Amino acid sequence: MKYPIGIQDFQSLRQDGYLYIDKTEMIFQLVKTGRYYFLSRPRRFGKSLLVSTLKAYFEGKRELFRGLAMERLEQEWAAYPVLHLDLNIDKYDTPESVDRMLNDSLTEWEQRYGSRPSEVTPALRFAGIVRRAYETTGKPVVVLVDEYDKPMLQAIGDEALQEGFRNSLKPFYGVLKTMDRYIKFALLTGVTKFGKVSVFSDLNNLEDISMNERFVGLCGITEREIHEYMEPQLHELAAAQGLSYEEACGRLKEMYDGYHFAENTEGIYNPFSLLNTFKSRKFGNYWFETGTPTYLVELLKRSRYNLKDLPEAVGNADVLNSIYGDDEPLPVIYQSGYLTIKGYNPRFGTYRLGFPNKEVEKGFMEFLVPFYTSVKKDEAPFAIERFVCEVEDGDVDAFFGRLRSFLADSPYELARDLELHYQNVLFILFKLLGLYVNVEYHTSQGRIDMVVQTERYVYVMEFKLDGTAEEALRQIEERQYALPFTSGRRKLFKIGVNFSEKARNIEKWIVA
Repeated sequence: MKYPIGIQDFQSLRQDGYLYIDKTEMIFQLVKTGRYYFLSRPRRFGKSLLVSTLKAYFEGKRELFRGLAMERLEQEWAAYPVLHLDLNIDKYDTPESVDRMLNDSLTEWEQRYGSRPSEVTPALRFAGIVRRAYETTGKPVVVLVDEYDKPMLQAIGDEALQEGFRNSLKPFYGVLKTMDRYIKFALLTGVTKFGKVSVFSDLNNLEDISMNERFVGLCGITEREIHEYMEPQLHELAAAQGLSYEEACGRLKEMYDGYHFAENTEGIYNPFSLLNTFKSRKFGNYWFETGTPTYLVELLKRSRYNLKDLPEAVGNADVLNSIYGDDEPLPVIYQSGYLTIKGYNPRFGTYRLGFPNKEVEKGFMEFLVPFYTSVKKDEAPFAIERFVCEVEDGDVDAFFGRLRSFLADSPYELARDLELHYQNVLFILFKLLGLYVNVEYHTSQGRIDMVVQTERYVYVMEFKLDGTAEEALRQIEERQYALPFTSGRRKLFKIGVNFSEKARNIEKWIVA
């Protein structure tokens, strides 16, 4: 089987015999029930392939849909003028980069449909092209914009640059509303939805289907589709990994399933990781190996976000659907695919969020290590491995010594809020242990800062900032934090730890 890894062109995929998970019945419903759409999905989730499929459909390329649901459903197969804008091509790091990208596409379209000297701005040129495409072909125009938000995302943290991009893109995308009589269909895709005074403020005619349960499977792969299209390969994966069929299915689900884009809907598998796993017959962190955007970390650091809130975050549809600026990281993290819907409270209309799967949770924590600690990116895997082994071996002094090295030379902008910084470092590192971890674990006597349980040991820890390690240990004893863990067979460590603001590190730890 030929897996379409990195192939985003529908025509190439079909002509060269690559695997295609048939999404055309949903696409047919999309085009027949509305005109203006927006879809948000994480990177590497198949948005570009969806746009390319729509382009082939509206260009009337019936032969590419042979054997698919669309061949049965569509009767007309008319060809329409298609304007396809792909903002994923360029890098946006200068004030001129957006205008340069728009100019390139506009020039190509003007060669096809003509231009007027009075059309001097990108918006005027775009409007003129749409009108002339309609007049010269006699058919309404289809507008497909892929990764519409890439310039805005790359400029997060640079307000002046983002404002410049906003001023260019807002009137450009606004053409979709002002030229309504000439447009048959429009779809904008992206990772995020910028709202309020941003590029979306004038596009109130766009239907956001990002959380529409009818279209949750438009991008990504469902469990049913795995068994329908890749059942033999599933058995081959199990054999290659020395697993039973059931174990292989469970491992796939644990690693790559778990995306929910609406409440009470089936889980969606990350297609990029899934296809790479089948091709290589190995489980891996494929999605993260393609690069995680650093703007996420910049948002987390600038907003002083407490990372332990990530796995328990709550937001309503307004919060999850739109980004109003660059100060609140939760919507960006959700829309980027690092958090997903885990539950819904209909009484309050709120969504409980969490990491979708093991690949994302582990990969995201590993990605954060060099940004929050002194460990360099290439050193992180070894340092984490040693830390895990020391905890599992009960070597308290070794793993606290390593923890001290993680905290050494903390970046000043992070260390200014030392208590939050320590909490974030501890959260990242103990999450990476892959063990049972509770942060600020509640007991009847108060709150334990952290409990770590391994197969042979239990660690009950209390942390102080500019107090004393003795005081922290005394609190464990006086409030009986360790009582729930005394009856088991595992060895119990009670550990008092003091952080020093002056030293910006662990000053002392005591073990009892």
